[in-house]
Amino acid sequence: MSAPDEAGPGAMRLDRWLFAVRLSKTRSAAADAVGGGKVHVNGARVKPSHGVKPGDTITLTCGAVVFECVVAAVPLRRGPASEAARPYDETPASKARCEEFAARMKVAVGLTPRPDDRPDKRDRRLLRQLRGRN
Repeated sequence: MSAPDEAGPGAMRLDRWLFAVRLSKTRSAAADAVGGGKVHVNGARVKPSHGVKPGDTITLTCGAVVFECVVAAVPLRRGPASEAARPYDETPASKARCEEFAARMKVAVGLTPRPDDRPDKRDRRLLRQLRGRN
């Protein structure tokens, strides 16, 4: 009896697909992200063993950024980085969100006050107390 998540010979497990197209560093990290609810296929929360086929929409939440792409192909293996982005097409809305987030982060870095010199031992102790790491 075959698994109900598999959609035929043109499908691949979701965690393997995320690993193969380099959206995740390791396959276990991909499985953890899918199991943790950070990855959705066609708007639904799925298991790591869910079959992904061309035409599916995958939404991946990385921190504060929501990455959305459409599966264009199922790779046979995890190949070189130059070929990793070919099996998916990022949506224009996702590209706009990523660019807007990058612009906000550049402004935030520019507005963050930086000290002129490194903190000494007493200043580090005070910073640890302030952050609650004492």
